[in-house]
Amino acid sequence: MSFRERDVEVEETECEKSVSRVNGSLTEATGSTTQFTIDENLLVDPKLLFIGSIIGEGAHGKVYQGRYVDRIVAIKVLQRGSTSEERASLENRFAREVNMMSRVHHDNLVKFIGACKDPLMVIVTELLPGMSLRKYLTSIRPKPLDLHTAINFALDVARAMDWLHANGIIHRDLKPDNLLLTANQKSVKLADFGLAREESVTEMMTAETGTYRWMAPELYSTVTLRQGEKKHYNNKVDVYSFGIVLWELLTNRMPFEGMSNLQAAYAAAFKQERPKIPDDISPDLAFIIQSCWVEDPNMRPSFNQIIRMLNAFLFTLSPLSPPLPEPDNEPEAASTSNGNGAITEFSARNKGKFAFLRHLFSSKRIKN
Repeated sequence: MSFRERDVEVEETECEKSVSRVNGSLTEATGSTTQFTIDENLLVDPKLLFIGSIIGEGAHGKVYQGRYVDRIVAIKVLQRGSTSEERASLENRFAREVNMMSRVHHDNLVKFIGACKDPLMVIVTELLPGMSLRKYLTSIRPKPLDLHTAINFALDVARAMDWLHANGIIHRDLKPDNLLLTANQKSVKLADFGLAREESVTEMMTAETGTYRWMAPELYSTVTLRQGEKKHYNNKVDVYSFGIVLWELLTNRMPFEGMSNLQAAYAAAFKQERPKIPDDISPDLAFIIQSCWVEDPNMRPSFNQIIRMLNAFLFTLSPLSPPLPEPDNEPEAASTSNGNGAITEFSARNKGKFAFLRHLFSSKRIKN
């Protein structure tokens, strides 16, 4: 089915507000028609888009598997709203998401392909054939992830978040539903920039953010959890969410089990409760988790620091059973050296011994 033939309601009423760009940030300005500040080079021809089956749904839109020219893609169709105020807000969100996705490129971020403004608001990205981390964890529950896999997934997420923060972007909705597995299920990529914001030290940002179980306590009002209340916060809200995700990767359990979303929010924000860390989790990993979800945002580490701590822990683990070198019954080849005395050739057996000793030395050095 072609893009224009898709049975999706399209609102064509003119909006009272339009999105304009002032000093590099998105703001709302009065106007008679909707004018998106999206670079024309980011737009794709809707006639070349074909929408297939639905593969996901959220509060503000649906995601379909589809095709763009000769490429299989993910097509996110966003709602336009029913009132002029709602339409202006959703169009603002759309323009912001497109602009941010188009300027950040990383191996652990879902690749942006293009967008459409009419007849629907659409964002086209690469399609990952793997499932979301949420579905994957649920499919193997109660079995936990292999520890190496869990740490490598955590590193993928931390690297993606470190890149976003380096580009002044706060994701604000970091959770397993927005982490997608690659085809070989060996790595994950971060998706969905619908709630992301460009960070500004002086900006008052709204508390209209992600799912309560993963949200940092400072995003909640001290009086109520009203949507849209202005709050001061910074990119450390993503670090808190990462701490919850890391806990999930290591336990394969739902955070705040037995609580509703609002009960989980109240417990975290007003009772300083956190998910219980099992006794069998390494003290080093427990320290990383606890440092991420500590109450004071200024005490939480940066993602650069988290990456270093996770890598240091990974080096302390035993290697994933590399094949042992075969016994060599033939005379060992003599090593040769260049003019500087550096070794340039080993027999197969000596190469295996040298690799083992190098790994052992590296592990001890990291421990020290």
